[in-house]
Amino acid sequence: MTHSRLPVPPFTVASATQKVRAAEDGWNGRDPARVATAYTIDSVWRNRDVFLTGRAAIEAFLTDKWTREQEYRLIKELWAFTDDRIAVRFAYEWHDSAGTWFRSYGNENWAFDEHGLMRERHASINDVAIEANDRLFHWDRAGVRPADHPGLTELGL
Repeated sequence: MTHSRLPVPPFTVASATQKVRAAEDGWNGRDPARVATAYTIDSVWRNRDVFLTGRAAIEAFLTDKWTREQEYRLIKELWAFTDDRIAVRFAYEWHDSAGTWFRSYGNENWAFDEHGLMRERHASINDVAIEANDRLFHWDRAGVRPADHPGLTELGL
């Protein structure tokens, strides 16, 4: 039995925006097992130069990612959408084990099944080293971005 992950296609501006924020909130929670449930069992990913298929591979990938990318904070913004596809732009800040901070910028293209689960994710990402005092994403590290925290456009990103 497949459970739906609301909202489901076809998307509207409101439902696509809701889907993007739900994805952002999930990733900011940094729980690989929970995040992986937003994808189909056989979801296909391209993340930078890594190609993955399936929830187990996604969960393992995210476990490794959030071990390396410490104090990860992400902001996503809707770019475009159609009935069952969403494109987003995003930025996230993190530091490595040596304490060097980065801001990673990227775009993602998503395709969903009829239950609202993501069946494809294609991500292009670039990393830029930043000074700690140049960070822009400030909220409790264990939580989601507060509603009153600026988004990418408001931050000039």
